[in-house]
Amino acid sequence: MIQLLPNPNYDFIGKRKWAYLISGLVTLVALISLVTQGLRYDVDFTGGTLVQVRFDRAPSVDRIRSALARGGFSDAVIQEFGSTSEFLARLPLKEGASSQDVGQRIQSVLAADPGLGKFEIRRVEYVGPQVGRELQRQAIYAVLVGLAGILIYIAARFDLKGGVAAVVAVFHDVLVCLGALSITHREFSLPVLAALLTIIGYSVNDTIVAYDRLRENRAKPTQRGRGFALQMNDAVNQTLSRTILTALTVFFSAIILLLFGGKVLQDFAFVLTVGTITGTYSTTYIAAALVVDWTLYVEGRLRRSPKSRGSAGGTVAPARKKAAAKG
Repeated sequence: MIQLLPNPNYDFIGKRKWAYLISGLVTLVALISLVTQGLRYDVDFTGGTLVQVRFDRAPSVDRIRSALARGGFSDAVIQEFGSTSEFLARLPLKEGASSQDVGQRIQSVLAADPGLGKFEIRRVEYVGPQVGRELQRQAIYAVLVGLAGILIYIAARFDLKGGVAAVVAVFHDVLVCLGALSITHREFSLPVLAALLTIIGYSVNDTIVAYDRLRENRAKPTQRGRGFALQMNDAVNQTLSRTILTALTVFFSAIILLLFGGKVLQDFAFVLTVGTITGTYSTTYIAAALVVDWTLYVEGRLRRSPKSRGSAGGTVAPARKKAAAKG
């Protein structure tokens, strides 16, 4: 493996209390934004009609909004789509109105304003209310099933503490990404959901690599006598080059999509960019740090217990009996 940092020895775990404070503040800001502003859902989730219009010359958003308001579409949401001459109009549900009817009405309303010039309606999409609600439920189920699968896999592959800590880290990443969407007033769409699921897998992958290195290290005789926090810090440092290379690869790809991918991919790339940063951070300062504090708490209780005949085993570690037998 390429080593960007030969023999790094940074005290990541020793700074975990400060990391908890930072995570708490960021999470609080995300929660406040989600509670006060909420999320802007795409038509796929709310139901309604999406109309894409391309003009020969670029009109202002206010001009289009005024024309639609005069035609009875005062609640339409207008935004640029890709170029400055192409726009999306998002219309709420209208009882008894089909997509063809809405498209024809939009065309007649825009044609009535000569200042808009020539235009072309490129697509009209209609999503019913039942489909929108069903997609919302499926989005929630997709995230919950992903978290449950992560917990079960890591609990079986390593142990329960590692699984719970990984799920908490992933939940933190998802919450921060949703908060970033809310703060920037971006829409929650199906591509954004795909980005969130990608971040879940990315974050867990980094966490599993660190857990696996920790388990390998604890099986070595040279690690005997070192505290669990030091062992976890060693594992994080030993996988640091791999983490940086993976994070930078994803981050640069997401930035390129964000800057040059066009309007369709912009929200997807934005969530992927935020998620790459928070996913890399949470591997060390949430997943690894929580496992350390949980393990130290359990070991401390066992040492204080009069019935205890041995110390508690650390997470993602082989059985102590095997280590003792090798010694």
